[in-house]
Amino acid sequence: MSTMPQCPKCGSAFTYEDGSMYVCPECAHEWPKEAAETANEQRVVRDVHGNVLQDGDSVTVIKDLKVKGSSSVVKVGTKVKNIRLVDGDHDIDCKIDGIGAMQLKSEFVKKA
Repeated sequence: MSTMPQCPKCGSAFTYEDGSMYVCPECAHEWPKEAAETANEQRVVRDVHGNVLQDGDSVTVIKDLKVKGSSSVVKVGTKVKNIRLVDGDHDIDCKIDGIGAMQLKSEFVKKA
């Protein structure tokens, strides 16, 4: 018996096969079987210049970034050490001195 992948949209475990597609009965999301197989491969995160980023790298911010919910700003040239890569739209998890823990998008940093 093979195990079905969880729905990438809602996380439901009740997915089923329909021809060459997987279907989620809870949110009605459909996706091809090939997409489920490639989702298991490790995602590659790249900085603004195309360099591959890894956990523990140091990066530099290339644009002033407003901190949501605060009046503070992460200035251009701010160096961020020991990043951690996560899934999602903001794919870098880090701590910035003077601001604290936050998430950044890889398109606004360059590898140091």
